[in-house]
Amino acid sequence: MQKRAVLVRLVLGAAATFCLSQAIFAQAQPQSQPPKSRRSQRVHMQEVQVASPDGKIKFRILPNAERLTFTVSMGNPVVIEPSPIVMKLDGYDLSSGVVFDNVERYSIDESYPWYGAHSTAINQCNGVKLSLTHDLSFTSYTLEIRVFNDGVAYRHVIPGEENAARAPDEYSAFVIPDGSTLWYGGLADGHYETEFVKKNISEVHAGEWAGPPLTFKLPLDAGYASITEANLINYSGMALEADGRRGWITGLGHRQPLNWPFELRYGRDEAKRLGKPAFFTGTITTPWRVVMLGPDLNTLANSTILPNLCPPPDLQYFAEGIRTSWIKPGRAVWRYLDGGPEGVDGMKEFSRMAGHIGFEYNVIEGFWSKWTPEQRNEVVDYSRQNGVGVWFWKHSKDLRTPEAREDFFKMLHDLGVTGAKIDFFDHEAKEVIDLYEALLQKAAEYHILVVFHGANKPTGRQRTWPNELVREAVRGMESSALKERARHETILPFTRLLAGPADYTAMLFNERRRDTTVAHQIASIAVFAAPLLTIAANPQTILNNPAADVVKSVPPSWDETIVLPDSVIGELAAYARRKGNDWFLAVMCGPQAKTIHVPLSFLADGQYKSVQVHDSPADDTKVEIENTIHRHSNSLTVQLRAGGGFLARFSKAQ
Repeated sequence: MQKRAVLVRLVLGAAATFCLSQAIFAQAQPQSQPPKSRRSQRVHMQEVQVASPDGKIKFRILPNAERLTFTVSMGNPVVIEPSPIVMKLDGYDLSSGVVFDNVERYSIDESYPWYGAHSTAINQCNGVKLSLTHDLSFTSYTLEIRVFNDGVAYRHVIPGEENAARAPDEYSAFVIPDGSTLWYGGLADGHYETEFVKKNISEVHAGEWAGPPLTFKLPLDAGYASITEANLINYSGMALEADGRRGWITGLGHRQPLNWPFELRYGRDEAKRLGKPAFFTGTITTPWRVVMLGPDLNTLANSTILPNLCPPPDLQYFAEGIRTSWIKPGRAVWRYLDGGPEGVDGMKEFSRMAGHIGFEYNVIEGFWSKWTPEQRNEVVDYSRQNGVGVWFWKHSKDLRTPEAREDFFKMLHDLGVTGAKIDFFDHEAKEVIDLYEALLQKAAEYHILVVFHGANKPTGRQRTWPNELVREAVRGMESSALKERARHETILPFTRLLAGPADYTAMLFNERRRDTTVAHQIASIAVFAAPLLTIAANPQTILNNPAADVVKSVPPSWDETIVLPDSVIGELAAYARRKGNDWFLAVMCGPQAKTIHVPLSFLADGQYKSVQVHDSPADDTKVEIENTIHRHSNSLTVQLRAGGGFLARFSKAQ
């Protein structure tokens, strides 16, 4: 309380500095504005700084009375240069002509169980709540800021009456330092199912759009950052529009370019309807605008800043939180891409093979809807006997009403179906975001797991709804047109996957793997970790592969993850991951052949039995298996073909 009182006194002491400019500002206002009866008690915006718990990252609100402006720094390097905040509401720019009312400081220090790069998420941050008033409209609101050891976030909270409809919009910017290198995907071609470009910030043209996360490397190897959003609920999703001057501007769902999947499925008239700002009643709470940052890729890949910014699960639906008994991560077989037997008997055979290789799930596409109730029961019961849960696909357009959602999820529950794969959203308008929440809530009521396809990027809401195991929002193995898969798959871990797990449907051995080797494809399932890890390969091809034993042992979630320093975005993704006492070393190579030397210092004391899956030097469709003994004092030399890969399992010797 003493620090807070001192800060308020410092801010109030600066009031005289702004008296003259404030008086001039008042004279320039239209006579219809309400009188400023409390002007003498108000102070224009002063600098406010929030530092991370370790003191290395700082978020600053600059002393700019005419425009809220912020910067982000990480030690000496500036990560985000002075960038304007632009929050509009009903024709007023609430971020211009801001009056300071109060500041409240707080901190958070907690941990919680998680399914991802590690089994325990750490949530440590320092925060402030700035109470502000817009000088023209007398709109009072809160600008809340949190600073973590691996990033920063801010959001607006604007109180309002339940019977008054208001339309917010945002044009806030993130100005990236000159000399930075960017990786991002556009929106128009495939919404979030797109390839990524690599550009210097100077090459980015005005009017380009990016679907977050947008990742960039600072000049002079000063570190990495990625821009995205967290806790997207009751609001429109955020994309980023380039201004051609190193700035990326917040663009809500109604302002984003029409993407062809949405036009194909819903038409331009529907796009026109959604191309208008959404109206709200009551308090408006924006999602968090987030910049993840760190000195290396390991810091970004291990960040849990997005779920940290979301509420914990509701015990009404999840009695034991993310560890609730019916929330079960697992690996799934999927017939869609690699062929195999069809129909009821075919899906029973897929479930039999899934059980044989120890996989937990079988994802069944929409042809289940043509089966009789008796046939559905037959497949579900047979799968259960083999220890396999079944997922059913559904088009989201058929679930737009409460009655349709009730009927669908009750049917799944009564059949004993484990999960729902719900597809074709393709937009970030508020009503689409509301649909995600309605689906997750109704699914939770019936203990149904969910995967979303044709979706926007995740924003950490899996913490609140742990029944959402994964979502697509990625150009994955389904894309037959993707040619440069080696490059693409070594970009994704440090761009899209920073937002959360992606249903890439990894590992395929046929020609769809394009310029990658079979060893690369095997390594991908350890890099593209997801609580629902759906495998594209026909399970029989897994059983036929010499690496089958290693493949069967790769888990969907991990206790610990280390991104190795050899990793380079678009060139190499090298991961060491631990599950229990076992370590896995997974390396995916980009378009150029490489040789890397990996110290095994991540291993504990003692001997480890190692099974290694190498590229075959002569044939990219084959792998070679090597069995060795190693200690943490050893190192490995890994030779990789262009588009090659490597996967090793290290098990403690008895």
